[in-house]
Amino acid sequence: MGPHPAVAAIRLAVRRVLNDILAEHGRTPGRLTPEERSSSPLVLVACSGGADSMALASALAFEALRAGLRAGGVTVDHGLQPGSGPRAVEVASRLRELGLDPVESVAVTVGRDGGPEAAARDARYAALDAAAERHRAAAVLLGHTRDDQAETVLLGLARGSGIRSLSGMAAVSGADGRYRRPFLQLDRQTARKACMVQSLPVWDDPHNTDPAYTRSRLRHEGLPALEKALGKGVVEALARTAQLSRDDADALDAWAGKAAAGVRDDDGRLECAALHDLPPAVRRRVLRRAAIDAGAPAGSLFARHIEEVDRLITGWRGQGAINLPGRVVARRQGGRLVIRQG
Repeated sequence: MGPHPAVAAIRLAVRRVLNDILAEHGRTPGRLTPEERSSSPLVLVACSGGADSMALASALAFEALRAGLRAGGVTVDHGLQPGSGPRAVEVASRLRELGLDPVESVAVTVGRDGGPEAAARDARYAALDAAAERHRAAAVLLGHTRDDQAETVLLGLARGSGIRSLSGMAAVSGADGRYRRPFLQLDRQTARKACMVQSLPVWDDPHNTDPAYTRSRLRHEGLPALEKALGKGVVEALARTAQLSRDDADALDAWAGKAAAGVRDDDGRLECAALHDLPPAVRRRVLRRAAIDAGAPAGSLFARHIEEVDRLITGWRGQGAINLPGRVVARRQGGRLVIRQG
């Protein structure tokens, strides 16, 4: 008798990702001797102790052994709730019980930039990056599900930040494809059921139900209201929108990358006339990339900033310089667009 369908689904999703990692390292799946495994690539799982990441950790422990990969885990203590330290130690202990090694608990200090959710996310990814580098991990697996993807798309829609924000989370992201998200095609309930049938203890973060947080309100009020108004299938449709938007955004980014060289003069300055001839979606991507290259932080550069710079091209009335994040200034001078740190 095979595993429960939920367990089989999460294992299959993880197996596919591990096979991709093996192929990238010129290896084929298969059990290894202890000596051979000691030099095999290491895959880490980021685990909060919640149902999604515990299901992921369990599947990684099971599949890595069969794939011939080493598997470890990292849990991040954000220090935002009473008892978070002991809880992180407990999660690390559970990961070791699953057979993961190395396992570590990392405490971080959460700042205030961008609001509590963004600050916690920044601190978490910084800790995961550092752990991956310490252990020379080939990849870090994240437990984001199709439900998380739907929420991300709606948050992007609310910000009005363009098609890239609607593309949600990528299955592969980060430096050198470090982060992998095997569960983007699986719903949250499948992960929770997999934990239940395997008797895996899970911790439900109270922040996930706290209406003070935007994502929590969206999860417990916004999405249910949409499903009530539009019928079932909203989550699947939003996740599908994310993939279609990502494909479109990738194509436009590639076009902009090729167009960028053709709109610069011999000194590398942007020519306003050449920029004006580009389609708006391509032109704004060229401007955004130029601003980032000049030192504007990508996370602080919003659509409204790029629209203001774009008006120096399409609505030139002799207006002054545009101030951008990171002390970057954009101004039009003699038919050229100059973007640099002031």
